[in-house]
Amino acid sequence: MPGREHLEKLWHNVLELGPRRLIALGLVGLTVFLAVGLGAYYLSRPLRETLYSGLSRDDVSRMGSVLKDAGIPFDVSADGTAVLVSYGQTAQARMLLAEKGLPQSGKSGYELFNDLGSLGLTSFMQDITRVRALEGEIARTIQTLKGVKAARVHIVMPDPGSFRREQQPASASVVVRTEPANDPSVAPAIRQLVAAAIPGMKPDKVTVLNTDGTVLLAGDDSTTAPAGRLASLEQTVNREIQDNIRRTLTPYLGPNNFEVSVVARLNTDKTKTDETIFNPDQKVERSLRTVKETESAQNRAPQRPTTAQQNLPDQRVRAEGTESSNSESQRREELSNFEISSKTVSTVSDGYSVKNLSVAVLVNRSRLESLAGGAKDGTRVEIEPKVAEIEQLVASASGFNKARGDQIKVAAVSFVNDGQPLAPVPALGFGDALMRQSGTLINAATILIVGCLLIWFGLRPAVNAILARPPEIGTELALATSAAEGAFDMAQTEQSAAANTNLIEDLTDQMARSPIRKLEQLVDLDEEQVANILKQWLTREEAA
Repeated sequence: MPGREHLEKLWHNVLELGPRRLIALGLVGLTVFLAVGLGAYYLSRPLRETLYSGLSRDDVSRMGSVLKDAGIPFDVSADGTAVLVSYGQTAQARMLLAEKGLPQSGKSGYELFNDLGSLGLTSFMQDITRVRALEGEIARTIQTLKGVKAARVHIVMPDPGSFRREQQPASASVVVRTEPANDPSVAPAIRQLVAAAIPGMKPDKVTVLNTDGTVLLAGDDSTTAPAGRLASLEQTVNREIQDNIRRTLTPYLGPNNFEVSVVARLNTDKTKTDETIFNPDQKVERSLRTVKETESAQNRAPQRPTTAQQNLPDQRVRAEGTESSNSESQRREELSNFEISSKTVSTVSDGYSVKNLSVAVLVNRSRLESLAGGAKDGTRVEIEPKVAEIEQLVASASGFNKARGDQIKVAAVSFVNDGQPLAPVPALGFGDALMRQSGTLINAATILIVGCLLIWFGLRPAVNAILARPPEIGTELALATSAAEGAFDMAQTEQSAAANTNLIEDLTDQMARSPIRKLEQLVDLDEEQVANILKQWLTREEAA
């Protein structure tokens, strides 16, 4: 097989080099490899490396002043939260900053108690240190939430008093820096976290603000909702309605043939409704009162007779008869109290309601004309039915309510790019790409040039010197003999030309020529050169 023969030939040639030459070749190759590797490492390493990241602005400014005074060059990242120093100076810079107690933001939790002594510490100092440590620990936890880049917590603990009727409740305020800005999605989580971490604190006593002064969450009454919260809520509602309209119109018109704009005005007032309902058909006897009276009366009176005797003085007339009367009466009174059934309904609304809704939709006219069948013979296509149909779809998708005062406007206009998507940003030109990658190209070219120089001026001569074989003795002897023969022939030619010898003598001399005779003639001609050649042969044989 040709491949196997080549390998065997290569292996045989390597073995013929000898152990000394192989070791020399290995050392030369290792030296070149180390030189190229070290050159590539030092040329390709970054100019700056990160010293600390996730820092606050106060820490960055303090660390910058300390590094500047120490003469250590530094740089700050684009977002202002990381400090970078020159390559190789990280350890020195960190030791210097550690002596100054920087960064300080990492020492704001329970580590504060490590620096406090047990002697001479008043109760007030202990309470203040406890509040500071609690603020630092809560701020650390808040910074671990998604979207929160920095946080600071202020806690007001209640001051208990024995003679106070009302105790001051605990409260807290949190300032956060979110990405994206004014993101209220983390505000409820922050409020619950702070309220749960502080004993006796209610969630409505926690206020969450953003670094630009926007109040993300404050209080528990939606009627006192700040403008920032109302604006974010309106943006969320607008986005949801726009998404509903887009999902409805995209299969019908295409993704680039319409534009939607929604403005929703919300009402976040908290309402409470109390309603009492009486049902006269359902009654219940509450109380019953019964009064019963019975009366009985008897009257008796004597009756004198009517005679002449009764007109005489001092005459007593005896009553012979009496008159009596009897009377009896009864009375019964009943009083019943009935309770009419009633129902009391109390409704509390703590959400939001839509005051009115405004929707504007721009539709590409060419798309509507194509849906209507297209223009024929230059006649105008009626697109009003299509516009009315789109308006009905938009009304259904947005929850249109005419009684509420909602408005919908659908207009067919000619788009500038005829509904085509915007042209992409052109790619960078060759020159711009080279300029951006100039540093990398320079480093790569430098490494390549250094490698080529090492190979050409170091590896190549060394390999040639190691692989060079001494010429064979017979070859050098032949060369020397040929040189001597040439010299001898030249001398003989000169002599023959001068002496004009005959042809028989020349033939005899040529027959008498042999390698030994030639060597003898060469020794006679230049003895010193022959001695040097023999010494070189002996030295090379001993070295081999």
